Amino acid sequence: MSLDELPAPTEALFPSPATRQHIEDALTRELLRANEQVLRGPVLPTVDRAALREELARFDFHSPRPLEDLLAWAIAKMEVGVVHMNHPRYFGLFNPAPTFPAQCADRIAGAFNPQLASSGSSPAPIEIEAHVIRTMAQRAGLPANAGGHFTVSGAEANFTSLVCALTRAGPGFGADGVRAFAGPVVFYASQASHQTWYKIAHQAGVGRSALRLVATDGKGQMDPRALSEMIHVDRSHGLIPVLVSATAGTTTAGMIDPLSACAQIARDNNLWYHIDAAWGGGALASERLRGLLTGIEQADSITIDAHKWLATTMGCGMFLTRHPLLLSEAFRTTTSFMPSELTALDPYLNSVQWSRRFMGLRLFLALGAAGWSGYAAHVERAIAVIESIKRQLLARGWTVQNESALAVLCVLPPQGSRSVREIVARVLAAGNAWVAPAAFEGRDVVRICATHGETSAQDVAILVDALDAAR
Repeated sequence: MSLDELPAPTEALFPSPATRQHIEDALTRELLRANEQVLRGPVLPTVDRAALREELARFDFHSPRPLEDLLAWAIAKMEVGVVHMNHPRYFGLFNPAPTFPAQCADRIAGAFNPQLASSGSSPAPIEIEAHVIRTMAQRAGLPANAGGHFTVSGAEANFTSLVCALTRAGPGFGADGVRAFAGPVVFYASQASHQTWYKIAHQAGVGRSALRLVATDGKGQMDPRALSEMIHVDRSHGLIPVLVSATAGTTTAGMIDPLSACAQIARDNNLWYHIDAAWGGGALASERLRGLLTGIEQADSITIDAHKWLATTMGCGMFLTRHPLLLSEAFRTTTSFMPSELTALDPYLNSVQWSRRFMGLRLFLALGAAGWSGYAAHVERAIAVIESIKRQLLARGWTVQNESALAVLCVLPPQGSRSVREIVARVLAAGNAWVAPAAFEGRDVVRICATHGETSAQDVAILVDALDAAR
């Protein structure tokens, strides 16, 4: 071989255009077939893990296999190996079946594979994401110069809020960390907030004891008086409060903390005010529901997960802030190898992440295809689904424990029924629907959330019958 000759590309990794088209078409057909199979089957996984491990052991990767066979194998395992969040009777956690435009976005992003660290290398993706972030921030009522970025999760967005709060509260925090403060740092969230705050406190170096959990009011919402008193007492003991985080859509019960009251307390105490609207932020799409989030416009920062109520594919969170310059200060760095043209937008200079996927296209395509009106219909439909379930269970003697307007229902069976956990176990064992046991205000409840955009009246009836039969 001469010096000017190169080996041919590896065919298995970089097949010809004709081969790619053939496999892409086959993959599309197989995924459509699998989706139909999922709708006919149980919601829960049925995979035999021991048998799966034996199969996996035969993949020693010494001998290549045809890609079409591998794709069919992987899809078959997914059919039996996951809880089917894309099943219309998955009434579970905040993980909806994804919209079709979002699925298309993943294919486009995978094909071009842009590196979204800097605007120099990916100007179009960076501008697309920035446009969506500005649009969402303005929809929440933040000022026109608000900024932010996409995240892999609500946990990352919430972590970012604490980093920003620490950066603002302690001018020396960037260089010296918590040593820049005159005493131990603390921050506040309600007892019903997401447990990820403990991990965030650990990651940020302030320690898990820095998380101060504020009592709720008996209805699953943060008690403003308890918050105010806790801040006062902590300061009197030499602690340094930096952040208040209210929740708009608690995981257990879909409750909304008193956003305006919490904002006032944060302002009075000169604290960063964050709102974790990972689920409830979807209500911003609806003119009828936006009022539920009154007070969100007063936040210093907001978390919204597009992969929750806005139903993109997984890993599509958002961090929004009215302080984009402080965000840049929190994550600033310098390199000689990164092409940067618009440093105010470059994610590697404004976020935890460096290399990352083009996530924002998922929400851009979905919003572009449906518009706010289409998304409004989607979130309002979820509430209608829950209202239907509520009416039917009430008619059968069940009682409702929460008062959420965000498509989350917590119920108890009639007196004399089995325990909540036994009921849920029996529903899951039957495989026709998925619900969860949860603790709400000190007692176990059956938690039901409308997550699928195509859940039908028949699906609702099957769930209600399954719950009643299990009690």
